Amino acid sequence: MSTTVEATTAPPLPDEVPLADDVRVVAPMLTGGRALGLAPVSGATWAGAGQIVLAAAVSLAASVLLVTGVALGIGLVVLVVGVPLLVLTLVLARGYGAGERARLRAQLGVVVLPPAPGPGAPYHPRTWWPWLRDARSWAALAHALLTCLLAWTAGSVALSVAAFALVVPAAPFAGRVHAIHLVLLVPGAVAALWLAALVVQLTNLAQVRLTRTLLGGRSRAEAERAARAAEQRADVAEDRAEHLRETRTAAVVAADEERRRIERDLHDGAQQRLVALGVELGVARRAAAQDPAAAVAAIDAAHGEVKEVLAELRDLVRGVHPAVLTDRGLDAALSALAARCPVPVDVDAHGVGDGVGSQAQAAAYFVVAEALTNVAKHATATRATVRAAVDGDRLRIEVADDGAGGAHTAPGGGLDGLRRRVEALDGTFHLVSPAGRGTVLTVEVPCAS
Repeated sequence: MSTTVEATTAPPLPDEVPLADDVRVVAPMLTGGRALGLAPVSGATWAGAGQIVLAAAVSLAASVLLVTGVALGIGLVVLVVGVPLLVLTLVLARGYGAGERARLRAQLGVVVLPPAPGPGAPYHPRTWWPWLRDARSWAALAHALLTCLLAWTAGSVALSVAAFALVVPAAPFAGRVHAIHLVLLVPGAVAALWLAALVVQLTNLAQVRLTRTLLGGRSRAEAERAARAAEQRADVAEDRAEHLRETRTAAVVAADEERRRIERDLHDGAQQRLVALGVELGVARRAAAQDPAAAVAAIDAAHGEVKEVLAELRDLVRGVHPAVLTDRGLDAALSALAARCPVPVDVDAHGVGDGVGSQAQAAAYFVVAEALTNVAKHATATRATVRAAVDGDRLRIEVADDGAGGAHTAPGGGLDGLRRRVEALDGTFHLVSPAGRGTVLTVEVPCAS
């Protein structure tokens, strides 16, 4: 059974009105036809003329008040009263914007959706800064200045053109006028009427679009774009959180496996050798009185066991955290690894340890150690290269060889453990190993790790 859902289209928000709709409401003569012919006596023209007159008066008063308030606030900002005065001016600018939206709705019938509410009542100094950086308040101030310029300029032009159209019919009564003059003046007067209507309607159209831009709220399209952007950011954050959960889980598993390896190495290696050392020392103690030669042989064997235990403990400690890394830095530690590798290794890591965190250095050390171990055991390479460098806020390690290639991060393998360790530090692990063309391992970890 299937269910069919009919798609419904939401009505447009008032501030989403396209230009064509505003033209039909406040400048219908631009659509041509009957509206063009009746433009001088059209209701849109007369309503627009009243709107221009009122806009000129309101915007002039608002501009003087707001500009004076801003100038005084900035000029007195070093005093206590400067900032409160500036904030009060911006609050008044918001009020001017609300008044302008209401006036246009009453005079022209256009609806401009209000923007988001202001930062709140500016009664406390802690609320002043949001008002000072409120873009809509400053936009209202700009609207007052631009409206004043537009209304006074367009009003003067429209009034001049209309006066010419009204003066021409009185020309015959002013003196002797030839017929040729009337033939020229009458069409000019008629054209002036339409030109005055055009100026009025275009001015109102510009006024409406300016108000939508500076005093209106976001359109549905802008709101949807903002919602999509927020949703994308949320998806990225969720993916990031999931990645971090996976890498942290992998780090916990790797740490547990490392602990088990240390326990196994201690039990099967150092512990067994210490037991053998105890047996040899016991033999030497019992044979010391009757058979000095046997006692010396037992002590020699015990000495050999001590050296083996020390070597195993050094290797074990090196696997946990190398002392050379703490004592001499990353450059010396990587050089020590290269010196122990049976394959010739070129190291380029001069001065890399400066500004790099201990965890990042340890990760770089173990990456190089595991990579060089693989080079020695499996790559059949004749030469290898180790490069370490700081790129911005990340430590970049690259280990390359000219061996047989074909390396991959098998689950449970050494490279897979390195990958998990690097990802736990929010790093990247990239392995390129085509068969017969060598291997390049590139790792990047944050320096602050």
